[in-house]
Amino acid sequence: MSRPDPKVPIELPAQYAPSEVEGPRYERWEKAGYFTADADSDAPAYCIVIPPPNVTGSLHIGHALEHTLIDALVRRRRMQGYNALWLPGMDHAGIATQNVVERELAKEGLSRHDLGREAFVERVWQWKAESGGKILGQMRRLGDSVDWSRERFTMDEGLSRAVQTIFKRLFDDGLIYQAERIINWCPRCLTALSDIEVDHTDDDGELVSIRYGDDDESIVVATTRAETMLGDTAVAVHPDDPRYTRLVGKTVELPLTGRRIPVVADDHVDPEFGTGAVKVTPAHDPNDFEIGRRHDLPSLTIMDEHGVITAHGPFLGLDRFEARPAVVRALREQGRIVSEVRPYVHSVGHCSRCGTTVEPRQSLQWFVRVGPLAQAAGDAVRDGRVRLHPPEMNARFFGWVDGMHDWCISRQLWWGHRIPVFYGPNDQVVCLGPDKTAPPGWRQDPDVLDTWFSSGLWPFSTLGWPEDTADLRTFYPNSVLVTGYDILFFWVVRMMMFGLYAMRDKPPAEAVPFRVVALHGLVRDQFGKKISKSRGNTVDPLDWIDRFGADATRFTMARGANPGGDIAISEEWAAGSRNFCNKLWNAVRFALLNGAHLPAAAQAPAQPSPAQAPSPAHPRKSDISYSVPDRWILSRLSAVIAEVDQLFEAFEFGKVCDVLYHFAWDEVCDWYLELAKVPLTSDDQQAAETTRQVLGFVLDQLLRLLHPVMPFVTDELWTALTGEESVMVASWPAFSYADPAAEAEISSLMRLVTEIRRFRSDQGLRPSQRVAARLAGIEGTPLAGHEERIRSLLRLDPPADGFTASASLEVEGITAELDVAGVIDVAAERRRMEKDLAAARAEAEQAMRKLGNAEFTAKAPAAVVAKTRQRLEAAQADIARIEQRLASI
Repeated sequence: MSRPDPKVPIELPAQYAPSEVEGPRYERWEKAGYFTADADSDAPAYCIVIPPPNVTGSLHIGHALEHTLIDALVRRRRMQGYNALWLPGMDHAGIATQNVVERELAKEGLSRHDLGREAFVERVWQWKAESGGKILGQMRRLGDSVDWSRERFTMDEGLSRAVQTIFKRLFDDGLIYQAERIINWCPRCLTALSDIEVDHTDDDGELVSIRYGDDDESIVVATTRAETMLGDTAVAVHPDDPRYTRLVGKTVELPLTGRRIPVVADDHVDPEFGTGAVKVTPAHDPNDFEIGRRHDLPSLTIMDEHGVITAHGPFLGLDRFEARPAVVRALREQGRIVSEVRPYVHSVGHCSRCGTTVEPRQSLQWFVRVGPLAQAAGDAVRDGRVRLHPPEMNARFFGWVDGMHDWCISRQLWWGHRIPVFYGPNDQVVCLGPDKTAPPGWRQDPDVLDTWFSSGLWPFSTLGWPEDTADLRTFYPNSVLVTGYDILFFWVVRMMMFGLYAMRDKPPAEAVPFRVVALHGLVRDQFGKKISKSRGNTVDPLDWIDRFGADATRFTMARGANPGGDIAISEEWAAGSRNFCNKLWNAVRFALLNGAHLPAAAQAPAQPSPAQAPSPAHPRKSDISYSVPDRWILSRLSAVIAEVDQLFEAFEFGKVCDVLYHFAWDEVCDWYLELAKVPLTSDDQQAAETTRQVLGFVLDQLLRLLHPVMPFVTDELWTALTGEESVMVASWPAFSYADPAAEAEISSLMRLVTEIRRFRSDQGLRPSQRVAARLAGIEGTPLAGHEERIRSLLRLDPPADGFTASASLEVEGITAELDVAGVIDVAAERRRMEKDLAAARAEAEQAMRKLGNAEFTAKAPAAVVAKTRQRLEAAQADIARIEQRLASI
C-alpha cells in the first residue's frame, strides 16, 4: 500500500461507525497472520497464556477487563519487535459442562445413568462441538489478538497426555495419595468441590444452645446445624479453661442417642466464644475432623451423599433440612434447649454451579501432598524469580501458600480427566501413564480430576509439554500472567507448584511458569458496589460493544484498572469513551482535509535545535524552522511517550489511558489543532507545509500509542493517514525531543487565553461572539509572535479607529482591553450577575456554617473538611469577581 499523495486530501466519513469497521478489520488482521507467533524467530520472545474461560461461558465484564489488559500488553510488545504469543484456549469446566448436558437430557426425559458413562461423555463432546466455545467468537468482537492457530482445550489430546504424565510422576513420588478427609460436598451435583467452587453468603439461620449431660456434669454447646449432633463423638474445651477442668476426661450423655461421649481438651477451642465448649462431629466438620484425629475419636457419618439422615432412630430418612427442626423439637421436649436465636445471620457455603447448600462430608478422595510443592512456589516469590504485581500482594500470598492444606483433586463426575489409577485382583493398585493399558478385567477409578488440576498445567501443557517442542523452548517461562487477585491462591499457586515440579530439571530461573503475575481487581459499578444480578447492576460487554463500540468498551475497562485495585465502571463512562473515539476521528478527519501527512521517511520531523528555532526577532532562520507550537507539541509528545512507556512497564493501565486521553483531547485537539489553523490557512506555504508534516507525525505517533488499548479506530485512522498496511505492524514510538522553552511559552499562551475566555464569559459574551480588543503590552513579551493565534483562539478583532475599551484584564504581563459597549444587554447582564452573586453568597454561607461547627471539624474526615474549605475559598473568589464586575457595568 503506497503512501497517499499529500496534495490530494483524503476525506473520512463524517462520523465513526464502529459496527462498520470492527468486523472487517479484525478479519483482515487474522487473515494477514498478524496474531501468529514464530517459535523459530530470533526476536525476543514474549508470551502470555489466556486464563482459560469455561467452554460453557459467554463473555462477561470480568473477561472484557482481563482480555483488554492482556491484549494491550501483547499488542505493544509486537510493535516493539517482540515475537509475541498470546495463546488462547478453553477449560472443560467439569461440573458446569456436565450440568448443562444433564439439563439437556432432562428435557428428553433422560438422565446420564440412562445413557451410561461412555455414551454420556460422547454426548458432552457432541455438545461442545455444536454449542460450546461461544466465547471464542465474542473474543473476536472485543479485538483479542490471540494466536488462533495455537488454540488449546484442557481435554484435547495433548493436554490429556500432560495430565496423565504429571499425575503418574506425582503418584510415583508419593505426592498423590488417597485418604478419607472432610471435603466440600454438593448433595445436588453429587461431587466434591474445591474452595473456589463454593460461594459464601450471609444467610438467616438459627443458633441453638443444647445441654449435654445432667446436673454438675452437664455442659452447654451451641450449633447452627442441630441435626449434626446425631454424629457427635465428643465435646471439646480449652485445656486452660477453669470452668471445665473437672469435666475433662469424663463423659456426658449425648441427648436423643443414649450414647455417652468424652469431654476432651484441645487448643483449637476459643474459650471466649460462646460457652467455651464445642460439639465435635468429626465426619461433618473440617475443624472437628482435625480434633478427632488428634484425640483418636471415632467418625460417625450420619448423612448420605444426598444429605439424607442415615442414623438409626426417628430421624432416619429425613432430608437434612427436615431433620434440623425435628431434632430441635425433640430436644425441646426433653428440656435440653437452653436458648434459641432466630434469625441468626451466619456465613453459609453454596455450590457455585447449582446454589445448593454445601455439606462438609468425610469422604474417600484423592489428594495432592502440597507441602514440598507449596514450599517451592513460595521460594520462587521470595527469591524474586516470580514477581507479584503489585508487591503488596506478597504478604497475602505467603500467608496462604505457607499454610496450604493438602488439595482434594478427585471429583465424582463423568466429564473430565479420569484418574489413571486401576484396581485389579487381590487389592492390586496401579497408576498408569500415557500409552499404558491396564490388564484385562482391571477396573479404573471412577472419579475425574478437579478442573484446576488440568488448568494448573496451562502455562506449559499448552506449549507441548511433556514433549520437548519448539514452542516450549521458546515461550517457557511465560513472560506475564494477567489475572484477578481473587484467584491468586486457587489458580496461580497451582500453576507455580506444577510448573516448578514439571520443570525441576531446568535451572531454577527457567523452571518458573511465568516471570511476573500482574494482578487486577474486580469490576464494580460507579458506586463501588460489587456487580451482581441481585443488585441489578450487571453489565453485558457485548451490549456495550453494540452500543458504544469495542474500543470504547476497552478504554472504559482499562482506564479504571490500577494494579491490584477494583475497577469502577458505568454506562456514562462508556459513553464518554465513545466520545473520545469520535474526538480522535474528527481530529484525523480535520488533519486529512487540511493535507496533513507524514514526511518522507528520510525527513521525519527532526528534533529542531535552538539555532533553528524561530523567535520574535528572527521569525525564520531557515526554511525548515518549526514554529513554537510545533516545537511545543513535539516536546510534549516525547514526554508522553516516555511516561506511557514507564506506566506500561508498571502495569498502570489506568494511568496510561489518562495520560493519552488528556494529551489527545486537551493538548492535541483543544490546543494544537486550533493553533495550527493559523499557518494552515495562511499564505506562507512553507509554514503551512511544516505544520501539515508535524500534525501528521503527531497523529501518527498518538495513534500508535493508543493502538494497544483502542485497536480498531486507531488502525482505521492510521491507515487512512499513512497509507500503510496496518498500525499493528508499525513500530512502537521512540521519538525523543525536549524543548522546555517552547513548553513554557505555550503554557503562558494557554494561561492568557484561558483567563481571557473566562473574562469574556464574565462580560456576557458568547464563545463564538467576535469583539474588538487591544492586547496592550504584548510587543514586549514572549507572546508577541503569537498575537494572530491568540486573536484567532479568542475571536478578537483588531481595534478600529475610535476604539474605546469598556472592560480590561491584565494577565501574563498583557492588558486585554475589550470594547463590549453595545455588544451586550447591560440590564440583562446585571440581572444575571446578581443572580450568580446570590448563589455564590449562599454557597459561602453554607460552607462557613459547616466550618463554624466544632463537631463537624472534629469528627468529619479530614478530606471532607478540606473540601469544604476549598468550597468557601472558591465562593469568596467568585463573590469578589462578580462584585468587581457589577461595579464596572
